[in-house]
Amino acid sequence: MTRQPKRSNSTRIDRSPLSERQIIQKLRRVGALRHSTAGLRVGIGDDAALFVPRPSFQTVLTCDWFLEGTHFLRDKHPPDSVGWKCLARAVSDIAAMGGAPRCFLLSLALPPSHVGAWLDEFLSGLRRAQRRLGCVLAGGDTTTSIRILIQVTVVGEVRSGKAVLRSGAKPGDAVFVSGRLGEAELGLRLVRSRKRVDRADPRLRKHLYPESRLRLGLWLAQKRLATAMMDLSDGLSTDLARLCAASRVGARIEAGRVPLPFHDSIERNRERQIEPLHLALHGGDDYELLFTVSATNLRRVPKSFGGVRLTQIGVITRERTLHLLAADGSKKDLVPGGWDPFRAAR
Repeated sequence: MTRQPKRSNSTRIDRSPLSERQIIQKLRRVGALRHSTAGLRVGIGDDAALFVPRPSFQTVLTCDWFLEGTHFLRDKHPPDSVGWKCLARAVSDIAAMGGAPRCFLLSLALPPSHVGAWLDEFLSGLRRAQRRLGCVLAGGDTTTSIRILIQVTVVGEVRSGKAVLRSGAKPGDAVFVSGRLGEAELGLRLVRSRKRVDRADPRLRKHLYPESRLRLGLWLAQKRLATAMMDLSDGLSTDLARLCAASRVGARIEAGRVPLPFHDSIERNRERQIEPLHLALHGGDDYELLFTVSATNLRRVPKSFGGVRLTQIGVITRERTLHLLAADGSKKDLVPGGWDPFRAAR
């Protein structure tokens, strides 16, 4: 469980904007972890960082946008949760390949009114995330903008030949997911419906402070259990379609096996007409792992790993279609209905 600071949800707007040099000084304090543990020879303070990969490792690169109005709301989301989440969601891509993060670059565009208290809280959450994930700030860029724009690039490593791709699933493989699905979407709906966000509300935790499944991804890769893997960032229905497309296969999912949001969270929100299965199938932002396992290795997959539940929800098929089986045995097409930024913008 993420430790959350006891702060007011209202953040003071700074009326005396800092210079870029002063903002960079704040960022330098975030990147104060030992560079040697991150493979850095030169970090913040020069024209570019110098990264030295370890022998017998391949470098993994990923980048991620985190934008005001699209991924978070300035007047609703606590600044420290924005700092935590912008790194955690980017590192999740490294976990999905069975790798480990080493360092990251941060590009940050802020209104002049948000370079004081808002930035301090943002950096507090970012600092906690980098310590938790073992990922050091190596550099980046700053500028001013009307909206808050954040871009994170993560450099990671995976042992040569051990990276798990989306393209390795075979007919007959079992389909697994980690954790419960739909809880982040539930949290987002609650945030949008409230005037004030309570960070201590457990129903909001997965939306505000998601966990990257680094240990699980690394373990699955080291044990060669996962034939294909990706993280669930845009919803099961959408991300499963992507994995199947990459592997040139289909999948059959059993609705009764899909792990739903924690039942107390749903029961307390029946009046909002929230359908648990819809959240689990189409809700994004969970950052759980979706992976496939061959039939010969099924017995080697535990029911949980590090306190995180592992659930077999279906099977990979030869036909390139996605189907959802109901409890009564009826079958229907599973149409991708998760997050699509271009569809949402229309």
